[in-house]
Amino acid sequence: MTRKVLSLFTGAGGLDLGLERAGFTIAGCVEADRDCRLTLAANRPSWPRLTPGDIHSYRPSEILDAFRLKRGEAVLLAGGPPCQPFSKSGQWKHGQPRRMRDPRADTLRAYLAVLRAALPQAMLLENVTGITATRSRITQKHEGLDVLRGALYRINRLHGTHYEPTPLVLDAADYGVPQHRQRVFVFASRDGSGLTLPAATHGPRAAVPRPYTTTWDAMHDLDDPEFDDALRPLGKWAGLLPSIPEGSNYLHHTARGEGEPLFGWRRCYWSFLLKLAKARSSWTIQAQAGPATGPFHWRSRCLTTREMARLQCFPDDWAIEGARTSARRQVGNAVPPAIGELLGLEARRQLLAERPRAKTPLLPSRCEYCPTPEPVATVPERYLALRWQQEDHPGPGQGPGALRRVEKADAETNPSKAA
Repeated sequence: MTRKVLSLFTGAGGLDLGLERAGFTIAGCVEADRDCRLTLAANRPSWPRLTPGDIHSYRPSEILDAFRLKRGEAVLLAGGPPCQPFSKSGQWKHGQPRRMRDPRADTLRAYLAVLRAALPQAMLLENVTGITATRSRITQKHEGLDVLRGALYRINRLHGTHYEPTPLVLDAADYGVPQHRQRVFVFASRDGSGLTLPAATHGPRAAVPRPYTTTWDAMHDLDDPEFDDALRPLGKWAGLLPSIPEGSNYLHHTARGEGEPLFGWRRCYWSFLLKLAKARSSWTIQAQAGPATGPFHWRSRCLTTREMARLQCFPDDWAIEGARTSARRQVGNAVPPAIGELLGLEARRQLLAERPRAKTPLLPSRCEYCPTPEPVATVPERYLALRWQQEDHPGPGQGPGALRRVEKADAETNPSKAA
């Protein structure tokens, strides 16, 4: 049986590699980013690709024709429309995520247009958990999911299908990935059947107690004390990184931490000066990062592309093309292939009533020995003048961004007062 997958917003191929490992065939990829297409070409030249790959440049029927797919032939329509409209980092930067008001949310509508043309046996859409967030505490409307439900309702009425979206929220670390990465996978099948997640295999939610996979498990053979100057952190705060212990961030240097009171409590985003700990899982790898955005290596340096790929469970023979910034974006935006494999195996079991293997071989093996944490350096003299200059965050709804939003809303509702 040929289990064909039509892949949209393929990126570096993490989800697709996992689905391929689970027994699916990638019938076609649509990806706009040039470096991502080079990555796909370098690793899977057999996967058909559209060039140029901007989904907005094609009618859905043209995409099907390009990959010689008939309506209803694809088993899965898979992909992850860009998540920036729903991301927490976007909320931190801009005050609140713009969600469906963000022009980049047109990618979600484009995905649904292809679904309407392809009518696959099932769809699998990956995104950040913000896509399920409520737009209003009063109405409890889920803006991203509401768009999905509305589009699927219209498709069902027109074609007699029974697509019903089921959001599956998971943390990749619960399934053996050495990285805490919470994402939502929206599943819907043509016949209305759903998909349930298997039980967690690692961490406190596992039925059989089993520790999380650690960064040392994933990267121990890459731990070289000597590193290239290109990996040295840059910017104003680079010299402060050695004074932060493994597994901590800037909060170490607050009045509530154990370091110097250089920052106000919760005045910065959580990934600011964030450092990995050998004995713990990684935090989410960021696709776009400033000079002080972690996670950083426990040796107070930037992570290499291969190290980031290891934390995402890409095999070592999967080449990431492009410059370092592009490579980080590709890896950071990817679905861990092990999660793609996990979901692919469950789709075969639950959707196709097959009996595939149960194990996911893309996961790293457990190391019996883990070294002690790196020594913590003293704070350089130049930073000590910053002590006690920053107050703690005043609390939810009281920060500068929240107050600016209130002022803006007040000005919109009371223009005479604003004048």
